[in-house]
Amino acid sequence: MLTVEDLAFSQGGFRLTADFSVASGSTTAIIGPSGGGKSTLLNCIAGFAQPDAGRVLWDGADITDMTPGSRPISLIFQDNNLFPHMSVFDNVAIGLRPNMRLTQDDKSMIQSALSRVALGPLSERKPGELSGGQQSRVALARVLVRDRPLLLLDEPFAALGPALRFEMLDLVAELVETIGATLLMVTHDPGDAKRIAAQAIFVDEGVVHPPVETTEIFANPPVALAAYLGR
Repeated sequence: MLTVEDLAFSQGGFRLTADFSVASGSTTAIIGPSGGGKSTLLNCIAGFAQPDAGRVLWDGADITDMTPGSRPISLIFQDNNLFPHMSVFDNVAIGLRPNMRLTQDDKSMIQSALSRVALGPLSERKPGELSGGQQSRVALARVLVRDRPLLLLDEPFAALGPALRFEMLDLVAELVETIGATLLMVTHDPGDAKRIAAQAIFVDEGVVHPPVETTEIFANPPVALAAYLGR
């Protein structure tokens, strides 16, 4: 279980508060207007932002003071976190072995992950030679080899067209099931949340509301969410 316990974070004039839990293996969308605190919440969970108060726990263990790299987390940003000077293969490999000292088993695992996301023949290309959807697949292959139990997505498919975005969301759902990960996904789009998330968290003006079943939150949205959705 992921628990965000009485968390408070402030920067400049902005303040974020959160107190919620999500079960292991669950899929949760984080939805709300720009500037509301969605990405800040992910950064606090991932360790890129240090809260002023409260704790982040994974399966009961306090990870609040752990470095980002030592947390049981994989995080994909909107730019997919790819190194432009490195090949597709090496971009995946660095997620597995930051020192790039690969065993033969490591190399086989990386190639298998690339095949899993339909990039096997493109392993020697650079990210700049790939389409947006293919770059997203590289990031997902890196998630596969890292095999961390908690996956955070910060709108990695926002720049893709609807058909390709849905294709990538379906692939995420498939991979999450394969590795048994817990997923938190930031999105502006209710359609994305409805497609793969069993529950949703609404974030607005720094307030992180507890998770609610996705069908329920959109069928009977709170006032602030209804205003955001234009209802």
